[in-house]
Amino acid sequence: MTNQPVEVAIAILYRSGKFLMQLRDNIPGILYPGYWAFFGGHIEPGETPEDGVKREVFEEISYILPEVSKFRCYQDERVMRHVFHGPLTVELNQLVLTEGWDIGLLTPEQIRSGSCYSQKAEQFRPLGPIHQKILLDFIEIMGE
Repeated sequence: MTNQPVEVAIAILYRSGKFLMQLRDNIPGILYPGYWAFFGGHIEPGETPEDGVKREVFEEISYILPEVSKFRCYQDERVMRHVFHGPLTVELNQLVLTEGWDIGLLTPEQIRSGSCYSQKAEQFRPLGPIHQKILLDFIEIMGE
């Protein structure tokens, strides 16, 4: 019997040519501890991926997505990632970070380099490899 991959919905949120990411908590046992990653999470039973990404973004940063579009899916043996994108229409200080260590708007250069400085961590922290790949694909395809 094969295990079905866990389904998650994640959001590429952008503003002025930069991309919103969270610095995940540095807790052993979670995926990508202490890495920059997207907002999003598990899709609940009976929930569509679009509803899931809207719920997760609201739960994690108190932001109501004004619009969201499907980008593509990324699947590996463990996870099916439904990737959406949409604009960030508010300032960072209007977001309430309820999950994660830090929040930041990363430039394409920081994404390409694979790391970004966190004021809260007081150090450069890496991007999650799959998150970096997704963003680089998005930048190449969408021209952001």
